[in-house]
Amino acid sequence: MRPLLSAIAFGILVSSPLSARADEPLLVGDQLVFPSDAEIPRYLTDAERAYLKRFGPIAAPRGTTPPPTGPIHCVAEYEPMAGLLLSHQGSSGWLTILNQVAAKATTAGNALCWYVIDVAGEQTTITNAVAANGGDTSRLRFLNRFTDTIWIRDYGPRYIYEGQCRAIVDHTYNRPRPNDDAFSSWWSTQIKHAFYELPLVHGGGNYQLSALGDSNCSQLIQNENLGLSAAQIIGYWQSYQNVNTTIRTALPTSVDSTQHIDMWMQVCGDRKVVISDWPFNVGSTQDNICDTTAAAMAADGYTVYRVPARSLSGVHYTYTNVVICNNLILVPTYTNATIVAAGHNTEALTAWQTAMPGYDVQQINCQAIVSAAGIMHCIVMHVPAHLGGVNPTAYLKTLRGGEVLTPASSVEIRWISDDDVATANVDLLLSTNGGVSYDTVIASATADDGSLFWTVPDRYTPLGRIKVVARDGLGNTGFDASTGNITINGTPGPLGDMNCDGVTDILDINAFTLALSDVAAYGAAYPNCDITRADCNLDGNIDVLDINPFIAELAGAL
Repeated sequence: MRPLLSAIAFGILVSSPLSARADEPLLVGDQLVFPSDAEIPRYLTDAERAYLKRFGPIAAPRGTTPPPTGPIHCVAEYEPMAGLLLSHQGSSGWLTILNQVAAKATTAGNALCWYVIDVAGEQTTITNAVAANGGDTSRLRFLNRFTDTIWIRDYGPRYIYEGQCRAIVDHTYNRPRPNDDAFSSWWSTQIKHAFYELPLVHGGGNYQLSALGDSNCSQLIQNENLGLSAAQIIGYWQSYQNVNTTIRTALPTSVDSTQHIDMWMQVCGDRKVVISDWPFNVGSTQDNICDTTAAAMAADGYTVYRVPARSLSGVHYTYTNVVICNNLILVPTYTNATIVAAGHNTEALTAWQTAMPGYDVQQINCQAIVSAAGIMHCIVMHVPAHLGGVNPTAYLKTLRGGEVLTPASSVEIRWISDDDVATANVDLLLSTNGGVSYDTVIASATADDGSLFWTVPDRYTPLGRIKVVARDGLGNTGFDASTGNITINGTPGPLGDMNCDGVTDILDINAFTLALSDVAAYGAAYPNCDITRADCNLDGNIDVLDINPFIAELAGAL
């Protein structure tokens, strides 16, 4: 949390017609400033609405980054996780909940917790609080970075796997909270994960998906992106995250001011979902929306579990806004007398235990935060597990096969990488024998910055391939390579010159025989030679039909 504004600045602000309440940002010139310890709610505050009316609506940039090019898997929350991101903002009541989440995640959840802090001194406070709640403080990590609010679910990084590497798909945050909106791009530079910007205005809590590629959001997404059709919005998510999205009817703002789908739905398995039920509002708009969605998802093959929900004095009490972290599920409980008397806390716990057998289902009292229109799911963001174990992973983004290259041209080789800690550097290698061996070094221990311009050598091969080898600080490696052949249209050597000495003669006989009998052995014995010189009849194959033409080449050379 940032220090409070100076008394002079605050005095100017309170005299302004846009002066804010204690739980609202303050307008300083043309900027909104978010005071320390303020309970900035998840929904738009009056000050933010006035700001948007004055300066115009939030708009997403279009075409900032193209979509990922590799195989994409959008990570579901119930898949293996490395840990959780948390932003240390808000009142002591909110931070008590945050620290309890961290304590349970670092123990029963077997996860790291990255805390985003504004002031270095908060590290000691957090460490002591997590320890007091029984947490494993060795699993805490601290990031010094300004954020505006605690609601990191809505502005934090959405993760995909591109190939075997973690990558981030960001969006424009649907709130005028600049430090929050900038967080994901900054985080990507710290953890060295590839970054893509989805051209949508969005709040991350309005999103639920399965590991099979089904995703759900409310129609709020259309209201936030008025220049786009539903088909265009769905298409963007398909391109950037490889998901098939269903846009569901949103709950009325009188019931849920955010209209985010995580307030009434949580996908918790490949074909398993928990959806709110409204036993005290049967036939209401919100009840009909939840019942209709439950029936539709059941028809699509989902097993649907129901948990109670209530709207009391303008507060939406929900039990779908949970945290799933590996084998741990954190379910909210409330101390509101009506909720307690109705037995909703116990009913919800039983429903989650039934839905997720074998999981450790625990409860955390969230009464202090529920009136801000968000609960535990809203104050964490998942960071998925690294797929390589202790070894780095890599994905080659260009020159994957099929390209035809001209000698002396400059060609960009692009890649991404990932590691459980951090990669140190990469090697880039060239094969001229279809990947049998990679004996030409393009770059050794070069910076792992994702791009290198390579001057194509003057050599001929239709069997070129590129390999990127990522290396961490301990020397562990992982790689990716072209999946198809690349043609380099260099000056070809003479047919039959299998030892690559520039002439075809009797010294090539053993090498020619090896090329016909064992391609791998030939590549190992003659790593810088072009095996296609054995195709002496020029039919595109290297086989016994090349023997007589090879003999003719020898005879012509004698």
